[in-house]
Amino acid sequence: MFGHNSQSKPQRIGFLLLPEFSMIAFTACIEPLRAANRLSREPLYEWTTLSLDGLPVTASNRVKLTPDGALRASDCDAVFVCAGLRPVKYLGNPLRNEIRSLVRRGKAIGAVCTGSFALADAGVLTGYRCTIHWEDVETFKEVFPNLDITATLFEIDRNRYTCSGGTAPLDMMIYSIKLDHGSTLALNVAEQMLHNFVREPQDNQRMAIEYRTGITHPKLLAAIGYMEAHTENPISLERLASEIDISVRQLERLFQSQLSTTPARYYLNLRLNRARQFLRRTTMSILEVGFAAGFNSSSHFSQAYKKHFGHSPNAERL
Repeated sequence: MFGHNSQSKPQRIGFLLLPEFSMIAFTACIEPLRAANRLSREPLYEWTTLSLDGLPVTASNRVKLTPDGALRASDCDAVFVCAGLRPVKYLGNPLRNEIRSLVRRGKAIGAVCTGSFALADAGVLTGYRCTIHWEDVETFKEVFPNLDITATLFEIDRNRYTCSGGTAPLDMMIYSIKLDHGSTLALNVAEQMLHNFVREPQDNQRMAIEYRTGITHPKLLAAIGYMEAHTENPISLERLASEIDISVRQLERLFQSQLSTTPARYYLNLRLNRARQFLRRTTMSILEVGFAAGFNSSSHFSQAYKKHFGHSPNAERL
């Protein structure tokens, strides 16, 4: 794990906290390591909290954490970038240079939640599989189209570790403990965490559509699946109906009876919500965001956005 060759010393892991980081993802990283030490009765792992400048950092839940020190002064086998809301806002040359320095020194590097933006911005994910929180997958692909981006829980590709966030770091760390110290300790850690079902790296982040929506009708589930897969280049209702082998009239009745809306409205809402994520997570222009959400002009996009959310796309960034 983490490129540390000697098992006689604890593996030392740093957690770099960016402003608005996800507290649950951060603590889900540390707790399995603590449990592994306790259950093995050995100091298998050490960890330290870091910020770019050593000053306190406020999480997205507004809890302020004072780190142990600054990133530059740390001496770790691996460093994980912990981010959350608006990660692009906190990127820049200081962070970019520190991440590149870690890689040059042969350190393992990782990210949880939206920390993958920082690694990609520093250019250290090129040629590696990587993942990010499901809410940001499409945005991430739009900003970094040449990366090998998956929608899995976590990815471990050589000495690059990326994790989707939420409780998924529990699974990643338990999986890593298994690689380091065997299945017995890993399973004991999972039980200690009351984590009765340990997920594998390739498991999907999101629930299946039927669980997310409560819908059971197979034709409606298929229609929503097609919509979610075609937000940037929307397909016509005629083609959608043809793909799931029903008429347009049947499609409209299905949406009305099951969701009390029209398929066109449901589809539009999906695209507008996608645009909202682009506005919140990237520095893309309004025109670029509109195109990414399937709109042909910025004026049409802005009008639809304001009608749906009650404010303009520009106001989303204030």
